[in-house]
Amino acid sequence: MARIELATIIQAPPALCYALKLDVQQHVASTAHTQERIVAGRTSGRLELGELITWEARHLGVRQRLTVQVTAAEPPQHFRDEMRRGAFRTMSHDHYFEPLAGGLATRMRDVFAFESPGGPIGKLFNKLFLTGYMTRFLLLRNAQLKQQAEAAWVAAHSQ
Repeated sequence: MARIELATIIQAPPALCYALKLDVQQHVASTAHTQERIVAGRTSGRLELGELITWEARHLGVRQRLTVQVTAAEPPQHFRDEMRRGAFRTMSHDHYFEPLAGGLATRMRDVFAFESPGGPIGKLFNKLFLTGYMTRFLLLRNAQLKQQAEAAWVAAHSQ
């Protein structure tokens, strides 16, 4: 199984980062480069424990669908989503939000684990290509969430 671990420091509190990460419209905005859209499930607001959502996007030149379910939620420290249907053999994504600077900043950590179908060929594809692709995809999403969270935090406290 391939595993990607990332950390992003955000100058906003964990509760704000947690809420934005579960916001489906923020997700759509952060994936515009893949033309991601919601095809089933909640179309606005925040995903909650147990909810399913199906995304459709263009990855690697192919339009794909991915249905995930929020399977764990401990606000504002952690949530997990897991694939129920899609191109991976298995996929889980843990999101951690650790307070820094007395709770005014956050270390957001992603632990993304996946396995492609295809046995040994799938493992080779993961190693040679897919892990790098998914890392870049997650880094871009995290950079956009960081920008949005920091802007919202500054706007809320500049008055």
